[in-house]
Amino acid sequence: MLIDGKKISQKVRNSLKPKIEELKEKGITPGLAVIMIGDNPASQVYVRMKEKAFKKLGLKSKSYKLPADTSQGEVVQLIDELNNNDEFHGILLQLPVPDHLDEMELLEKIDPHKDSDGIHPVSLGKMVLGIEAPLPCTPHGILKLLEYSNIETEGQHAVVIGRSNIVGKPIMNLLGQKTDYGNATVTLCHSRTKNIKDITKQADILISAVGRPEMVTADYVKEGVVVIDVGVNRVDAPNTEKGYKLVGDVDFDAVEKKARAITPVPGGVGPMTISMLIYNTVFLADKYSA
Repeated sequence: MLIDGKKISQKVRNSLKPKIEELKEKGITPGLAVIMIGDNPASQVYVRMKEKAFKKLGLKSKSYKLPADTSQGEVVQLIDELNNNDEFHGILLQLPVPDHLDEMELLEKIDPHKDSDGIHPVSLGKMVLGIEAPLPCTPHGILKLLEYSNIETEGQHAVVIGRSNIVGKPIMNLLGQKTDYGNATVTLCHSRTKNIKDITKQADILISAVGRPEMVTADYVKEGVVVIDVGVNRVDAPNTEKGYKLVGDVDFDAVEKKARAITPVPGGVGPMTISMLIYNTVFLADKYSA
């Protein structure tokens, strides 16, 4: 089974429409402020996709594009202004930020009640404790992919490759919680894991989020595995119009033959991340609007 992130992300967006209409009837239009510093090409594409998705649902989205040499103090000042602006229910700091900026300090400056990305320390702390809060977009999107694909997680052995604060650690936590799409036994692998293939071959559900092109080959998995590929890697493809192509962390053609379900790249996890950003913004507008 091919897990189609485009179709599932559309279902998630459609499910939000009644709540959006309900809020609008109360005079509330969920709004997102996006802060983008510098001119990272991938970030520019992503921000345009976000704006388009918000507009299509009749939501408000505004991008604040700052020069690459913007100071820490200037970004903090903008965040403070947006924290106090009732027009926006969510604030997103587009990552990565330029090297001279303190990314963690900037994330902490965002009001947790406006944390549309779900990665503020307060939001992550609530997630670990099982308290309602906006969840990190990509891990939440993975849970939705499993849910809409009717893939059981309870009692399954889930193996996560990658320990980032944005994907690896949160999805490890969420899959292990006492929830409908938790109750899994979870193993976290990373760059220092020894004999990694011995571990990944035990996985009923394998999630790769390491950013290494086609690292996961057929000898990493057992027959009947469910594979969620979070990686998006640009590799040279001289014979194509663009001169490059996007591939995941998983060698799709080889692993697909052994998997009972797998996400493609592109078109798998990526579309879900934007849908969950919308989900979080609507959630925050509903929960914290005056």
